[in-house]
Amino acid sequence: MTALTLSTSGAATLRADALVVGIAKGPKGPVVTAGAEAVDKAFDGKLASVLETLGASGAEGDVTKLPVLSGLKTPLVVAVGLGPVPEKDDAFAAESLRRAAGNAARALHGVKKAGFALPIESVEDAEAIAEGALLGAYSFTAYQDQAGTDDKAAKKDAKLPLGEVALLGAKPRDKAFKAAAERATALAEEINRARDLVNTPPNDLYPESFAAVAQAAAKEHGLKIQVLDEKALAKGNYGGILGVGQGAAHGPRLVKISYTHAKAEKSLAFVGKGITYDSGGISLKPAGHNETMKCDMAGAAAVFAAVVTVARLGLKVNVTGWLALAENMPSGTATRPGDVLRMYSGKTVEVLNTDAEGRLVLADALTRASEENPDAIVDVATLTGAMMMALGNRTFGIMGNDESFRTAIHEIAEEVGEQSWPMPLPSELRKGMNSDTADIANMGERMGGGLVAGLFLQEFVGEDIAWAHLDIAGPAFHEAAPFGYTHKGGTGSSIRTLVKLAERTADGDLG
Repeated sequence: MTALTLSTSGAATLRADALVVGIAKGPKGPVVTAGAEAVDKAFDGKLASVLETLGASGAEGDVTKLPVLSGLKTPLVVAVGLGPVPEKDDAFAAESLRRAAGNAARALHGVKKAGFALPIESVEDAEAIAEGALLGAYSFTAYQDQAGTDDKAAKKDAKLPLGEVALLGAKPRDKAFKAAAERATALAEEINRARDLVNTPPNDLYPESFAAVAQAAAKEHGLKIQVLDEKALAKGNYGGILGVGQGAAHGPRLVKISYTHAKAEKSLAFVGKGITYDSGGISLKPAGHNETMKCDMAGAAAVFAAVVTVARLGLKVNVTGWLALAENMPSGTATRPGDVLRMYSGKTVEVLNTDAEGRLVLADALTRASEENPDAIVDVATLTGAMMMALGNRTFGIMGNDESFRTAIHEIAEEVGEQSWPMPLPSELRKGMNSDTADIANMGERMGGGLVAGLFLQEFVGEDIAWAHLDIAGPAFHEAAPFGYTHKGGTGSSIRTLVKLAERTADGDLG
């Protein structure tokens, strides 16, 4: 993991392999931002014009590297675009700083140490830069063997993430800045662990091995953990989780991982869909739709990471994570379309499509989580392609049974830089799931499929408990070109939102 330090050095005196500065897009060309004064001086006050000559505009995503001949202790300057110059007296948005730092860190793979001299006007700015740099420095190379290459060592080093982020312009002796650095480190490390889980191929990550990762983390951070295997699930009548997992060689698991604080007054339950591989089951996915289905456990990874982060931060709130883990595979023992499952709640579900499996494992976990009567429940799932059709690849949908709670989560997501949008749960769509055989079917009307899934889940939430459903099918796994601090593969979507929700709850800001 990339190290983070709050440097006491200035940009002119820092000894590092590279120095990151910001430029903004002005009306007449790029504008050098605060933090880069020493670098501008080293270029005789002509840094902006040199960068413009090289094609830099200051737009978000710009990354321009310059060699340094004199005036600095670093041999390389990396200028990153922050977007338009803010209006008078306005600061750069935290997400602009976060993405710029991420762009720089991605561009500095293989570098041992880089100073980040981006504009800092507040503790929040420093935290955003630190977070973006640590997330941008992520690298997943566990399965890339360098043996047999011409220059094995060089190629391996080039794939290594940036070794150290030295943050300039913060106040190393200030308690608030220290706390911000610690928070950014804990959050980024757990997001990156979640990314690793999502990126791990399904032959190595299956319900039992995922549970083992959670057990190791629980031991490390003093969390309580309970793992229900097939026998325990059968004894407890978890028909949804068992039904989804019964066709696979690797049996399902339900993991409960809990953090408690002696002075906590509120409790939260996070529930994550953990389909470690989704073939669609008997309702097999068509060719071209299976290759990335290792990511179908991203909701469980997010929940796991959020609980561990909350524990590392020592927040004054009780948080329980429920990881509903199963493989959805076709075989002679798999659930068939037309089968009826008796869920943990006692309700029966007619399975019309075995590829609508996530809602089945979540239903059991939601019912179980409700039994502990938390103040609120949030479930997270890569649940429906319909949500991707509605909101695209970068925005997750939020549904819920409490409008104020749904709105609060949307506002929190916006604050932490995660794109989201509130979605309705139209009551008229519920009748489409009526079944002649069971209490409810796992499918309804095709139009509004993401909303139908939310309505199904709502049936399994306890009375008088505020609940929200985050459908992260779009942003959980990024297949296009990297941008900002977002790499190809697992993203860690919704973790920042869950952690901020826990912080707000601990502070008493959510009622």
